Amino acid sequence: MNIITKKSQNKDLRHISVIMDGNGRWALKNDLPRFEGHKKGAKTAKCVIKYCLKQKIQYLSLFAFSKENWLRPKKEVDYIMKLLSRSLINEKKFLIENDIKLKVIGDLSNISPSITKLLDQAINDTQNNKGLTLLIALDYTGRWEILEAVKKLSSDISKNNVDINNIDEPQFKNYLQTSDIPDPDLLIRTSGEKRLSNFLLWQLSYTEIFFINELWPDFNETIFNNIILEFKNRERRFGKISEQLNNSSMNT
Repeated sequence: MNIITKKSQNKDLRHISVIMDGNGRWALKNDLPRFEGHKKGAKTAKCVIKYCLKQKIQYLSLFAFSKENWLRPKKEVDYIMKLLSRSLINEKKFLIENDIKLKVIGDLSNISPSITKLLDQAINDTQNNKGLTLLIALDYTGRWEILEAVKKLSSDISKNNVDINNIDEPQFKNYLQTSDIPDPDLLIRTSGEKRLSNFLLWQLSYTEIFFINELWPDFNETIFNNIILEFKNRERRFGKISEQLNNSSMNT
């Protein structure tokens, strides 16, 4: 385990993102049907939320269901949706009691009305919470989000609400679904895969990425803490060099 240096203790960790991968492989590994992997994965997600509360993390974004996931067998998709529905009903009290604000990004037009109603209720009932913001990406891809932002921006340009010559990155971010959320500082992807899989493509530009071999249902607090320790020992330069960062910290 890495030792946190005095210098690294000053690093901020506000937003953690997770690509929760490996539920099906975990089930296969344990001679269980795939739905058991998703059930165990949902329990792991709740544990990670608790870890973030303990670590005073302000934002946690979880990639729950991508647009590509609709291509999976219908029985599996139906079970995932039932699991989501059940979680929204059973865990809303947990969100409220722990001061967690729920937000959802994605194309909800393909989600059943019964689930969107539960989502709306949970979002509304937690909107004034001030602790951890839990961001669920549902029927989401990063390319889809960027295209939607471009469409909205183009519409404002055509209406002369925006001067095309004045568009910059902060202004473009206002058209993203995460406009009011800071970009992730840290991304964790489980199961050994080393790709972003179309998740938060704009937002992850300067994110520290951790690809780990553990399957999502096997993720635990020890692994989580070790990742945070390593993150705090990384030097995030954002295109600068170490000397510039050191001089900046000395002047603050």
